[in-house]
Amino acid sequence: MSAPLLSARDLSVAADDGAGGRTLLDRVSLDLAAGEILGLVGESGSGKSLFCRALVRLLPSPKLSISGGAVFLEGRDLVTADEPTMLKVRGGAIGMIFQNPTSHLDPVMRVGEQIAEGIRYHQGLGPREARAAAVDILEQVGFPDPRPQYDGYPHEFSGGMRQRAMIGVALSSNPKILVADEPTTALDVTIQAQILRLLLDIRDRRGLSIILISHDLGVVAQTCDRIAVMREGRLVEQGEKRALLSAPRHPYTRVLIRSHPSMPDEHAAAGAAPRAPTPEGGGSRPLLEINDLHVRFASGGGLFGRRRTVSAINGVSLTIMPGETVGIVGESGSGKSTLARAILGLTSSSSGHITFDGVDLAQSRAAALRKLRSEAAMVFQDPYNALNPRLTIGEMLAEVLRVHGRSANSAARVGVLLDLVGLGRDFVDRKPRSMSGGQCQRAGIARALAVGPRLIIADECVAALDVTIQAQIIDLFRALTRKMSLTLLFIAHDLALVRNLCERVVVMYRGEIVEEGPCSAVFAQPRHAYTAALIRAIPDIDPDKPLLAEPSASRLSVPERASAQPSTAFNW
Repeated sequence: MSAPLLSARDLSVAADDGAGGRTLLDRVSLDLAAGEILGLVGESGSGKSLFCRALVRLLPSPKLSISGGAVFLEGRDLVTADEPTMLKVRGGAIGMIFQNPTSHLDPVMRVGEQIAEGIRYHQGLGPREARAAAVDILEQVGFPDPRPQYDGYPHEFSGGMRQRAMIGVALSSNPKILVADEPTTALDVTIQAQILRLLLDIRDRRGLSIILISHDLGVVAQTCDRIAVMREGRLVEQGEKRALLSAPRHPYTRVLIRSHPSMPDEHAAAGAAPRAPTPEGGGSRPLLEINDLHVRFASGGGLFGRRRTVSAINGVSLTIMPGETVGIVGESGSGKSTLARAILGLTSSSSGHITFDGVDLAQSRAAALRKLRSEAAMVFQDPYNALNPRLTIGEMLAEVLRVHGRSANSAARVGVLLDLVGLGRDFVDRKPRSMSGGQCQRAGIARALAVGPRLIIADECVAALDVTIQAQIIDLFRALTRKMSLTLLFIAHDLALVRNLCERVVVMYRGEIVEEGPCSAVFAQPRHAYTAALIRAIPDIDPDKPLLAEPSASRLSVPERASAQPSTAFNW
């Protein structure tokens, strides 16, 4: 056998906590062959991202240090290499796709320039050649109008588009190894399939090696050659994907496999009765009614730009009954998040009506919004930007309780909330910067529950969580809806989760609802071609099931063009 391209031997990372140090990564040994894709899975906080950062000596805190072991890249030890060598390795030899693109893209630099900068630095191209290469990369990663969108800023794109820009930055230097830290977490299933096919194509054409960090076993099963499982900073199992998934040796690996959401037999369930009353039955007053809602954004302008109007929501009408669980699915840019924000008054509607518990939000707007926000809460998509970085988690939850008049016995309530979302009470004094993405998202869910809401709008609230915590949160939502008559509007790109949690599903496409109905009926016999494309693109834990062969959904729509954020298709 040839020598591995990258080899970690007993790699350990310790934190200096003033009490002799604490081991966060404990003697991890892994090899990566040329042209191989290695999947790294495990719960949030298991050390996956820390291991990959340690490979290139980009530890997230000065209190952390490599306490032992070695990392060999083509026979050269990176742990003992000098800093000029590491500057060439980072990006040049090993490219990184970080988990949170909002935090890693420069907010005051155009997206195309961030890609061109890496091309100029690592490939030595001139400004004009670098721009042309950057436009080509933007097209590869799924930008519909790469030339004008080259000049867009990160805040002008939706979460899915920012993630694709982050992938483009990593590819800009033609690395030998690509470390992808949850690269498809924020993407819908059809774009996820496109990105995974892109990574496979790059591997095949360039002989690129990839370390793919993911909490989605379906993604790992369909993409990777080998799988390594981590828990609490240790490597507990590794092996060829088919052998590991069919006969896992470690109990923790078996837990991960059992926790993976699976699609039930839709044809067997198609004739089953709905699990909850539909809006047409029951006789009670709807909790939420949306009638002919339109949301439009102005885009462009500036000194030489031309202003235009982007329609994000086009004539949406929807009725949700008390205690109902409704899932909203669709590609990034289909209007899901814009609809959620319009319901809570966070985004102004252009026309139409939103009625909550019989109160039209357009009339006596200030009073209506106060009532709405004391009875409805939202779990946002991006946990890093949604949490106050200056407050501890305990202070954040106590503030919500105080604002909503529930501060009696506040410390005990905070502890209960943390227990509900699986963080534990030792997180009371933690700040968001010291927590993983999954832990921050769980804190956001706890904040929503602190309001004591009748309605929760969950905007991709489990996208950043590992499968075991996803299962816990889904079980939590299911228990709340049954025991507390909680109404849930669940926005997700993971259709398997929607199928397992929700009674009814709403499919959005280009700002419109193209299909809705009981989950069992819609998933068994979709009427719209777009719905069928979304269902076919669901990643399966079966490693022999291929990725979606044809990106049929992408032919139906131009991803992100009708984004909830203003489009960046400027005509300069």
